[in-house]
Amino acid sequence: MSAPAHHPARTARRTPAGGRLPWWSVVLPALSFALLLALLTGPGQAHASPAAQDGPGIAYLVTLLLDVLPL
Repeated sequence: MSAPAHHPARTARRTPAGGRLPWWSVVLPALSFALLLALLTGPGQAHASPAAQDGPGIAYLVTLLLDVLPL
């Protein structure tokens, strides 16, 4: 008769450092919340600059990209 197989007890995943959370698991969500809150409470309407309205547009951007990229 063979002996029953001994399997170690399965435990839940443990956090590093004996149950303590790493610093970034608290700081990153708090930082993202603060950033989103600052964006929401900022100025009500965004306004384009006058230079952006009078600019040459997409055609200028395409020609600039074609000049810069080595094709």
